Amino acid sequence: MNGDWLLRGRDGRLIVYLPSDDAALCRAELAPGGPWEPPRRVGGEQRLHPGLSVGQGPDRYAHLVAWRPTVKGESGLVHSTHFRPRLAALDWNPVGHPDKKGERTGAPAVAVDAQGRAHVFVRNKGGGVSLLTQKEKGGWAAWADLGGEGVQDQLAAVTGESGRVELYAAGAGGILHWRQEEPGKPPLPTEGVDVPVRPGTLRALATSAEHTTLYFTDEGGELCAWRPGDKPVTLLTSAGPGPVSAVRCVIEGHDCTVLAQRSASGRVAFAAYPTEQESAGAWWTESGPQLPADARVCVALDENDQLVAATLAPSTGTLMITRRKDEPGLALRAWQQV
Repeated sequence: MNGDWLLRGRDGRLIVYLPSDDAALCRAELAPGGPWEPPRRVGGEQRLHPGLSVGQGPDRYAHLVAWRPTVKGESGLVHSTHFRPRLAALDWNPVGHPDKKGERTGAPAVAVDAQGRAHVFVRNKGGGVSLLTQKEKGGWAAWADLGGEGVQDQLAAVTGESGRVELYAAGAGGILHWRQEEPGKPPLPTEGVDVPVRPGTLRALATSAEHTTLYFTDEGGELCAWRPGDKPVTLLTSAGPGPVSAVRCVIEGHDCTVLAQRSASGRVAFAAYPTEQESAGAWWTESGPQLPADARVCVALDENDQLVAATLAPSTGTLMITRRKDEPGLALRAWQQV
C-alpha cells in the first residue's frame, strides 16, 4: 500500500486498511481505545488489482485509490471516500487512466488539500507524473501532465500545514519535488536534489508551517531527511530495507517526530527526535515480537493525540497494535493482536 494505512477517523476511532488479492478491506475500532471489528470490504463488489493508496485530509475523511481491470490487457483507476470508520465507504467510482487507456503504470499516491479535494498522482507511460484533481463541488478536472523523467514506481504525496499539496518522487537524476503555490492550482516543479535513492523508501511528512520533510534511504543504507531548499541530512542508519512510517507527537512537552520501521532482525524499530532538528541525533530502539518478512509498520495518533503503532503481515493477516504508555519517554505498552 502507498500512504498511511493506520488512520484516526473523524469520530476518534482508529481504522486500518488491509491489502487483499482482489479487494480493499478495513477494520475499525468499535469505540475509541476499544475492541476491533472483523475485516470488511471497502467500496462495494468491484474487483481490484492488488495494491491500495490512501490519503487523508484535515477533515479526516479517507480517500482511497486503486487500479481495477477493465478490458483484457487494460486497467483504470477507481476512487472511494470513507467518511467515518464505522460507516460504509462510497462505492468505487472510475476516474480514468493517465494515458487515457492502457495497463497499470505505477502505484498511485493520494493527498487531500484543505478544501477536501483529493489529488491523485501516478506515473504515466512516458516516465513522468500525471495528476487528477477532484473539484470542490464534485467531479474531477482533466488529467494534467506534471513532467518528470525516469520516475520510479513509488510516489510520496503530502499535504502541508498550509493545506497545500506537495509531491516527491525518485527520478533519473535524484529526487524530484512539486509544490502547490495556490489552492486549487496544479503543483509546480521546484529544484530537486541529486542524490541516489534506494527504491521504495520515500516517506513525506508535514513538519512545520513552512516545510514538509522527505525521509528516504540512500544507496549506502543511511536514512536521510530532506527539506527542499536545503541539503539532505543523514539521520541514522536505516533499521531495515523498507520505508519508514513517521508521525509528529508531543513527548514531554516537545514537538517530536517519531519514526518506525521493520528492522533487519524482524522486530519494529522506533526512533524519535525534535522535529526538524536532525542535528540532535536519533537512535533505534526495537520493540515487539519478530514479524514475517512482508510485515508493514504504520504510526499515527489516537483519540488523545498519543502515539499508536500497528503492524500488519499480509501473509498471515495478523494485525497487532501498541500504544505509548502514560510515562516519560517513548515507552510502549505490550503489543496486542486484534
